[in-house]
Amino acid sequence: MMATFHGGSRRPVIGVTASRRGGRWMWAFNRLALRIAGAKARRITATDDERVFDDVDGLLLGGGDDIGAELYGGELTLDVRLDPERDELERRALDVAFERQLPVLGVCRGAQMINIHCGGTLHQEIREVFAQAPYMRTILPKKWVEVEDNSRLLDLLGRKRIKVNSLHHQAIDRPGTDLRIVARDEHGIVQGIERAADPLLVGVQWHPEFLFYAQSQSELLKALVAQARRCMENRGGECAA
Repeated sequence: MMATFHGGSRRPVIGVTASRRGGRWMWAFNRLALRIAGAKARRITATDDERVFDDVDGLLLGGGDDIGAELYGGELTLDVRLDPERDELERRALDVAFERQLPVLGVCRGAQMINIHCGGTLHQEIREVFAQAPYMRTILPKKWVEVEDNSRLLDLLGRKRIKVNSLHHQAIDRPGTDLRIVARDEHGIVQGIERAADPLLVGVQWHPEFLFYAQSQSELLKALVAQARRCMENRGGECAA
């Protein structure tokens, strides 16, 4: 039976990009968090047909494998797991989203992919650049992040300082065209980016799906769903914010 929302209308469909080789916990939490926020999640991997994007109303670029350094003019120097097919999938997904003006939330790797797709670069290993930053790998909110004034991210989260989780060793270096860095942690590592011209284009370096119980993180996911609902209701037209 199709899930309903708001007077019997269907829930907006959020396409969630994921690895073919794992990430089941991330997918499970994304599906739960998006359901709570009012959407239906659809897992999308590199094995799916191109038509999988036809009826999505928004995108969540998920976390997972590292991104190939050749995409941002870098040189691979670390022994890391890559997924070139997923890289290509998410580049196509962003092309579709920009063409159709779909809302996009990038999570961890997803934020980095947004940045690369817009012409930005990454730090391959944050410990080599931010030597003073302690190594942190946890789904629990243990890292302080400060959000910039006059940013959409601040409007969405409703708080200037928040505690988030951390599962990354890559990070955004130079922001892509028209992207604004809107959040950093206490050591200066980029934690949030956005582009004002889009209905919603926001990337966060943490994983809000693991923090769906926190009001600030649930508001971030609800904003993605609300904008996706506008796209659903205006299918064929612009998804105005």
